[in-house]
Amino acid sequence: MKTNIFEQLKSLVTEASNPSSQDIDSKSTEEILCIINSEDQTIPGIVEHEIPRIAEAVDLLVQTFKNGGRLFYIGAGTSGRLGVLDASECPPTFGTEPEMVQGIIAGGEKALTSAQEGSEDDEKQGALDLMARGFTANDVACGIAASFRTPYVLAAVRQALEVGGKTIYVTCNPRSKVDLDVDVLISLVVGPEVIMGSTRMKAGTATKLVLNMLTTASMIRLGKVYGNMMIDLMMTSRKLEERSKRTVMMVTGIDYDAATKVLELASGQVKTALVMLLADITAQEAKERLQASDGFVRKAIKI
Repeated sequence: MKTNIFEQLKSLVTEASNPSSQDIDSKSTEEILCIINSEDQTIPGIVEHEIPRIAEAVDLLVQTFKNGGRLFYIGAGTSGRLGVLDASECPPTFGTEPEMVQGIIAGGEKALTSAQEGSEDDEKQGALDLMARGFTANDVACGIAASFRTPYVLAAVRQALEVGGKTIYVTCNPRSKVDLDVDVLISLVVGPEVIMGSTRMKAGTATKLVLNMLTTASMIRLGKVYGNMMIDLMMTSRKLEERSKRTVMMVTGIDYDAATKVLELASGQVKTALVMLLADITAQEAKERLQASDGFVRKAIKI
């Protein structure tokens, strides 16, 4: 007797067999790699097609962050790991508080390094894990599920809707297969995987690109980038310390020693150091201007 899950899976694009790789097991190493690479080359165009929806999601996130809200990624397996990865990169890259962007994965932290496949079916836990983080109507829940149908993720997003929060859903199946009323649905129809059902491949790549776009574009819109340089990075390693100095040097034209000194006066804050130099003011005045300009360096310089 066929199960409901079997019926669901057989109709999903992400579970279909890819004609381009049906005899991949008989190919040479180079031929295998060419097939994979050829399929991967289709992904940027698919993501491009969804830019209008991604832009809606970014605008939603920017408004949420300005209002003190947070973003919660929720996923299982590869999708969950990608969400946790993107969230964990925000503090060192953009100087955000760890609570601002959070990743929730089915099975908890153990699932980051060891597969906990059965956890994706636990609907109750999906809602519980989201609420355990203190999710409120002021926050955004972003469900990530290549197949769309993942019970853990769906339950968490439905819980977010019940609470009154905003919702985004990132999936790799067509809109026609999605029965969920979210604020923004991002549908990345990458087609059948090279290895049937292995959504860590094209689906994972497309998802990674979109998550990068969501947080990066949001942070740019929040004034955390000047030109194309990160200026709210945290100097938590030697590499980031040196990158901070290099950024100050490139923007202002001063030398290494001068950049080191001004960053010390600016308490290690690149953004403050830039405004100090570009507007020829003290660290305290620079901080006041940045506060008055919502953190945008260009605006602070002109005050």
